[in-house]
Amino acid sequence: MSKLTLDDLRKKIDQIDNQMLELLNERMDVVRKVGELKRSTNAIIYRPEREKAILDRLNRLNKGMLNTQAIEAIFLEIFAVSRNIELPERIAYLGPSGSFSHQAAESRFGAMSQYMAISSIKAIFETVNTGMARFGVVPIENNQEGMVPETADNLAKYDLHIVAEVPMAIHFAFASKTDHLHQIKRIYSKDIAFRQCRNFIENVVSNPEVELIPVDSTSKAARMAFSEPDSAAICSHIAAQDHHVPILFENIEDSGDNQTRFFILSKDFINQPSGNDKTSILVKLAHSDEPGSLANFLQEFDREKINMTKIESRPAKKGRTFKYWFFIDFEGHFYDEKVQRIVEKYKSEVKWLGSYVKLV
Repeated sequence: MSKLTLDDLRKKIDQIDNQMLELLNERMDVVRKVGELKRSTNAIIYRPEREKAILDRLNRLNKGMLNTQAIEAIFLEIFAVSRNIELPERIAYLGPSGSFSHQAAESRFGAMSQYMAISSIKAIFETVNTGMARFGVVPIENNQEGMVPETADNLAKYDLHIVAEVPMAIHFAFASKTDHLHQIKRIYSKDIAFRQCRNFIENVVSNPEVELIPVDSTSKAARMAFSEPDSAAICSHIAAQDHHVPILFENIEDSGDNQTRFFILSKDFINQPSGNDKTSILVKLAHSDEPGSLANFLQEFDREKINMTKIESRPAKKGRTFKYWFFIDFEGHFYDEKVQRIVEKYKSEVKWLGSYVKLV
């Protein structure tokens, strides 16, 4: 048997690509029919629990060279294209374009979806609440900096549901049109990015005369670095690319474990139990000033053997006294019997924010 030439291998790849295209079009034809059924009942197109089940099944079947990350990257884009064939849906995110929230949105809804860059977290809640967008993507916490207060406060204010969580590794790039560090006079970025890249600024830039200028977003920082030749930006990779600013250094953040968790919000969508869920609630205890009131509430979770993964207090912001409500994450679905037993006891004091497929 003769050895295959490069031309032979390329022809083989072309044949496989042709087969893939035919199969993808066949899949999209089925998707179109699903969309017709969903439109007739005004059903939600985005089903994160269904997508997670497909990815889990494919990973179990996989016996080839693709790893889990590769399978997820390929099929998340297929899911996004499928959703746009079923019914295009508008997604609001914390802008501008190229922000980490934009990246989080695209990681779940794909490049083809209709996006709205919104200037504040509160405005995203309002956009989804009024129906201008079907979904909203907001940051809820960073594992280095903690909870995002504006998101937590608006979860208390608006009646929206969390339909999915999106964990995303946060990597910062150092971008500049200037070739040499000693020529840089100003660095633009968000204040939080300066804090998370302190070691790089002190040890690599290493110039106390360089001015650190906080701006509204890392995307704006990249835009400023493009327009000013003696400046630089600490920004996302995608922001540097969007604004055509060369990247001098990649992954300059202090911690390699820097992650932000985002929530996807909807007004009219509730996930059914998937068997691998997480639930978020807000708790405003009626007798919070009485000794043991919070401890008694938390003991209910211990008795029901429910694993609590997060609890954080927020000021109630009503009245002159120091009172608080609590943001709580736990494993399981709100509809689970053992969860409902707790809710029955504290019905007026618990606000259900959402149950969604557990990813972190």
